[in-house]
Amino acid sequence: MDQDLDRILADDYLAGLTGLEISVIRERRAECQAIETQLSYLRRMVQGRHDIATGEIDRRRQGGAPDDVSGLVERLPEILADRIHAPGPGRMPALMEPGEMDGRLVSELDAITDAASLDNPDQVTDGDLARAAEQLAALELEVSTLRRSLFDRIDALQAELTRRYREGETTVDDLLAGAD
Repeated sequence: MDQDLDRILADDYLAGLTGLEISVIRERRAECQAIETQLSYLRRMVQGRHDIATGEIDRRRQGGAPDDVSGLVERLPEILADRIHAPGPGRMPALMEPGEMDGRLVSELDAITDAASLDNPDQVTDGDLARAAEQLAALELEVSTLRRSLFDRIDALQAELTRRYREGETTVDDLLAGAD
């Protein structure tokens, strides 16, 4: 994912957009959407782990013992339901399957969760939980920022397609002919 993301977010990715073939614009929009779907899925994974870490921190602050894993498990539906309804209109990914996920961001998530294993919260210190929660919040912000940049690309590509249809440079018949 790293190489594709770097290429898509490079300054020259949208250069000469008005001169590109419509098929190239559609291909670029599709690749942006595919990477965005992966980032969206990754963001949800990061948020879930962050919510579990902060939920465990809160449980411990309220007197819950670190070795009372059942207390955390009982609260998981409440903890994970916190972000079901995100603010704003949101965007439904065109593709629901993120595909194979790899790269620096996935490795960073793995490293954070390995250092403070949320699978074994009874073996994680309060300090490790706090550090993991902080790192997960920072990673979520980074992933969200990258997604916003991808949406900017998708919007620019879509605007160019819309402009071409509006100004008669291409037609619906061209679109249907390209679908074969």
